[in-house]
Amino acid sequence: MHRLIVVLTFFVLWGGAFPAHAGTLSVYASVLPQKYFLEKIGGDLIDASVMVMPGASPATYEPSPRQMVGLTKASGYFTPGVPFETGWLSRIKAANSDLVIIQTDVGVTKKPMESHDHDGHDADYDDGVLDPHIWLSPELVKTIAANTCAGLVRLDPENKAAYEANLNIFMSEIEALDGEIKATLAVVPEGRRSFMVFHPSWGYFAEQYGLRQIPIESEGKEPSPRELMEIIEHGRELGIAVVFAQPQFSDKSARVIAAEIGARVMPLDSLAENWSENLRNAAKGFQQELR
Repeated sequence: MHRLIVVLTFFVLWGGAFPAHAGTLSVYASVLPQKYFLEKIGGDLIDASVMVMPGASPATYEPSPRQMVGLTKASGYFTPGVPFETGWLSRIKAANSDLVIIQTDVGVTKKPMESHDHDGHDADYDDGVLDPHIWLSPELVKTIAANTCAGLVRLDPENKAAYEANLNIFMSEIEALDGEIKATLAVVPEGRRSFMVFHPSWGYFAEQYGLRQIPIESEGKEPSPRELMEIIEHGRELGIAVVFAQPQFSDKSARVIAAEIGARVMPLDSLAENWSENLRNAAKGFQQELR
């Protein structure tokens, strides 16, 4: 922490902390999907940066000194409510007292995080942890987008008309994507709508499109040998043909389970930057593997 304070002091005094392009609004997002929403609505009027870089986990992420310095020049910070913010938002705010924190999850009811139960059957719920992956549901993204637009208008009221026009265009894109995903998944039979995934980040997507997520981890931890055997037995009962793994987590357990039940391991990234293309590809992946 001492090193961070020294670096911050140096750059603030120097006055050369990574400024936005001239005439643009400098804003930060916690995760790449939120950056995508900002750029869709803000367009050329903003310069958006992200905290959690590709491959990193929002559960354990710590901002770098360079990012903290960049925040001293930012106008707004847009948060969907991911875990690392709990301990860092106060420090982020302390780095720039003028920084406006925009909660983009306002109006979204989050559900408890799913975890694998100890009987190897339906998913259990961790009552102490709410699932932050709300951006994986197009329906919930409508609320996130509206909050994002309102935040940009708050920071830059002179460009309200432009932000709201971009929001309307993006809302139409969300509707079109939703229809496309529904059509893609319509061919998946009722008895084949379960999928196994290491980290249970796809619960909101599954809920919206009538799928069933079976998590491998329990409360953020790798399964014990006994739990691993239960999951393998459950996978065999359901005829699971693919186990999805995320780049932010080890795929060791996923590969063990896949080898035991004769399934394949496939990548499924909940934090990809191109939000619409990621959901479109995820739907195609589910369609191909669950039929």
